Amino acid sequence: MKDIVMTAETTLSNLGLTAAELTGGTLKIHSPIDGSLLGEVPETPAAEMGAILAKSKAAFTAWRTVPAPRRGELIRLLGEELRAAKDDLGALVSWEAGKITSEGLGEVQEMIDICDFAVGLSRQLYGLTIASERPGHRMMETWHPAGPVGVITAFNFPVAVWSWNTALALVCGDPVIWKPSEKSPLTALACQKIFERAVARFGDAPEGLLQTLIGGADLGKALVESEDVPIISATGSTRMGRAVAPIVAARFGKCILELGGNNAMIVGPSADLEMAVRAIVFSAVGTAGQRCTTLRRLIVHNSIKDDLVARLKKAYSGLPIGNPLTDGTLIGPLIDEASGAAMTAALEAAKAEGGTVHGGARVTDRVPAGGVYMEPAIVEMPAQSETVKTETFAPILYVMGYDDFSGALEIQNNVPQGLSSCVFTLNMREAEQFLSAAGSDCGIANVNIGPSGAEIGGAFGGEKETGGGRESGSDAWKAYMRRQTNTVNYSAELPLAQGVKFDI
Repeated sequence: MKDIVMTAETTLSNLGLTAAELTGGTLKIHSPIDGSLLGEVPETPAAEMGAILAKSKAAFTAWRTVPAPRRGELIRLLGEELRAAKDDLGALVSWEAGKITSEGLGEVQEMIDICDFAVGLSRQLYGLTIASERPGHRMMETWHPAGPVGVITAFNFPVAVWSWNTALALVCGDPVIWKPSEKSPLTALACQKIFERAVARFGDAPEGLLQTLIGGADLGKALVESEDVPIISATGSTRMGRAVAPIVAARFGKCILELGGNNAMIVGPSADLEMAVRAIVFSAVGTAGQRCTTLRRLIVHNSIKDDLVARLKKAYSGLPIGNPLTDGTLIGPLIDEASGAAMTAALEAAKAEGGTVHGGARVTDRVPAGGVYMEPAIVEMPAQSETVKTETFAPILYVMGYDDFSGALEIQNNVPQGLSSCVFTLNMREAEQFLSAAGSDCGIANVNIGPSGAEIGGAFGGEKETGGGRESGSDAWKAYMRRQTNTVNYSAELPLAQGVKFDI
C-alpha cells in the first residue's frame, strides 16, 4: 500500500505543480498543520476578468451543442484521472485544509463518486411529455444548457464541492469559472491540472471549459456581478450569502447557495446509546468541527441525559489530537488562529449564559508547533441561548435536555439555519414524526445516523439561512439548466387554450 505520508513538495510535484507556479506570487499559503509555507501563488489580475468571461462564453457556445452523452465522456475521463491522483490529491487536502488522512482520501473519493453519477446522468437529462387540452397537440418540456457557472467554494471541502458543481454543470452543457477560497488555492490548481489531463485525452473540447481564479473577494465580486454568468453556486458563510444573493437577483441570475449549518441530534429514551455515542463523536469532532454538517447541538431526553453526557466525556477524553497525517489521529488543527479565537470566545459566551464547559482548551503538547489544535468541547446548557443559535466553525457540542418530543423538535427548529438534522430513537412514531411535515425543518433529516457525511446520491442543501440551494445528486442538475415548454400542433386546426374563440 502506498504511503501517503509524504512531504508537501513531493505531493505538489506529483500533481503537476511546478516550483515556478508556487513561488514569487503574492498569495502565501501556509499549512494549518504546522504553519509551514506551502507556496506563494500568483493571483489572477482583476484586469483579466473580461478575457476570462469571454473565453467562458465562447466555450459555452461550442459545448452546448455537444451531445450530452459525449459531454459525459469528459467526466468519465476526469473520474479516471482522479482515481489515478487520489493518494496525492488526498494528501494535499490534508496539507492545505488540515484533514486527517482518511478524510482527505474520502473527499477525493466523493469527487470520483460524483463523476460516476454525472456520467450516468448525461444519458438521463429527462423532460416530460404533458397532456394538452387541445386536440392534435403535444406538449413537452425540454432542458437546455444555461451558460457559464460561477463556482465559489470554501476551505473546508476544498475540492469535493467544486466537483459536485463542475461534474453536473459540464454534463449539462455549462462551462465553469471557479473561485476557490484563498485559504486553499493549491488543491484548486491541482484540480485544474487533473482536469486538463482529462481534456487532453478527450480530444476536442473547447478551450475554457474550466478556468480557475486565484485571489480574494474582489474576484468573487466580479464573478457575482457579471451578467455573462447566469448561475452562481456559492458555498460559505451566511454573511457571504447575504452579500451574493441580492447582487445575483438584481440581474435576474440564479443562485445555488450552501451556507451555514447549526445541526442537531435528538436522542430519545429508546435510543441505542452505544450507537448514538459513536455517531455523536464523529459528527461533532470530525474535521475538527469544520464541516457545514458538523453536529453542534445535542438535544437529549432528560431521563438519559446524565448517562449520555458521562459516556461522551469518557469518549472525548481519549480522542487522539495531533498531526492529521499521523496514523491514529482523529482530530487535526483548525484552519487558522482566527478560528481558534472564535472557539474560545464562543465558550466564554456560553459560560456567561450559564453553560458548563468540558474541554475546549488549546493543545500544545504532542502536536506540531505552528498549528491551532483545540480540545473538542462539550457544553451543558440550561437552554438554547443566542450563543447556541450561532454557528461557530469549531468542535463545540452544546447539550440540552427535553421532556417531550414536540419540545425537542421545537428546540431543534428554533435556529436560523436549516441544513442537517437527525434523531436517534427506536420509537417508530418519533422517527416518522421527525421525518414528517411537522418534524425537522432541515434539508437533510436522518434517523439513527448522524447529520454529517452525506452521500452524493441525494441532493445536498438546506433551508432558511442555509440558503435553499441543492447540489450533487437527485435532480439537482436542473439548477444548471434552463427549462423550456414546447407545444407542437400536428393537426390542421388551430384551437386556442381555455376555449378562447378568436375567429378572423
